[in-house]
Amino acid sequence: MNREQISQQQGRKKAGGKVKTQSPENPKSQIQNLNLDDWLTIGKIVAPQGLAGELRVYPETDFPERFEEPGKRWMLRPGETEPQPIELLSGRYLDGKNLYVIRIAGVDNRNQAEELRDCQLYVPASDRPELGEDEYHVVDLIGLEVFLQESGELLGNVVDVIPAGNDLLEVQLIASEKKQKTVLIPFVREIAPVVDLQTKRIEITPPPGLLEIN
Repeated sequence: MNREQISQQQGRKKAGGKVKTQSPENPKSQIQNLNLDDWLTIGKIVAPQGLAGELRVYPETDFPERFEEPGKRWMLRPGETEPQPIELLSGRYLDGKNLYVIRIAGVDNRNQAEELRDCQLYVPASDRPELGEDEYHVVDLIGLEVFLQESGELLGNVVDVIPAGNDLLEVQLIASEKKQKTVLIPFVREIAPVVDLQTKRIEITPPPGLLEIN
């Protein structure tokens, strides 16, 4: 996963984006020894763009300003444990490709850009955008206990949030006679009517068969 924000409103992603989430949230992160509570993942450099040092970035946030507004960002190179500050000079969205093209200070040719392949981009965790109605930071959803509302039975814990037509909560089951260890729950108000961050609790009303089909 690794997005920066998720919206429960109608289970749909909002145009312009306040729906993906963040990635200190991700317990599956391959980064070791990085305090993920201090950082929000906003994207990953995937390739050079052209010959002049531009970079293609796969976004892990739906906030365009993360890549379009100049200013300080932080970059973590593969194998390192401490993000380093960089200066974002400019950025633009590539329609239809779900990619941004950015320029950062000091990267002026394709060779320099190639060296940054697979670097992760971050902002401090304190730089959280304001939440709208029915919007949640993914980092706040990870680890919440999930209960069946009707019976009060504890189903499991949220371990990931997966972007899809409707964002999906990946819930690790605490006990199951079946082989499956996780289930995917659409994060929409009709199915998850109660999200209580203070008590770290989500209550769901799954339609018949939902917990079996995935």
